[in-house]
Amino acid sequence: MADHSDAFVFFGATGDLAHKKIFPALQNMVRQGTLDVPVIGVAKSGWNVEQLRERARDSIIKYGGGIDEPSFQKLCEQLDYLDGDYKDDKTYELLRAKLGDARLPTHYLAIPPSMFGAVVKGLAKSGSAQNARVILEKPFGRDLVTARKLNDTLHQAFP
Repeated sequence: MADHSDAFVFFGATGDLAHKKIFPALQNMVRQGTLDVPVIGVAKSGWNVEQLRERARDSIIKYGGGIDEPSFQKLCEQLDYLDGDYKDDKTYELLRAKLGDARLPTHYLAIPPSMFGAVVKGLAKSGSAQNARVILEKPFGRDLVTARKLNDTLHQAFP
């Protein structure tokens, strides 16, 4: 059995997918006892962690069937935010610092497919892809050629 991830990073933390689906899922995972690691949201919105927590609350109220206060409080304790440009190396340096001792992070890319390559390269360059997993949310390329190109990019960072 593979080792469990010791951090969950999701790119696109302030976006529509996070608002409608990811935050309700995270609360449910906390409630079920399957999410007990740091959760780091990454986006370029000029927000802080308190604004992200308010977005999470709004999300769970609107799309998650309501707040389960103990689970939501635990999620908020686990939740951190990194405001950064996906094309800026500094974003990934800051992410690596936020990951701290995490050695098996999972990176969830809830971002436009056009940004996958930049994020994967940034994760690799900062050392954040080492022993990590990546989840891509969206179409995997527009056609066979772009899918193969994306696959090649991914395999450079995630063997």
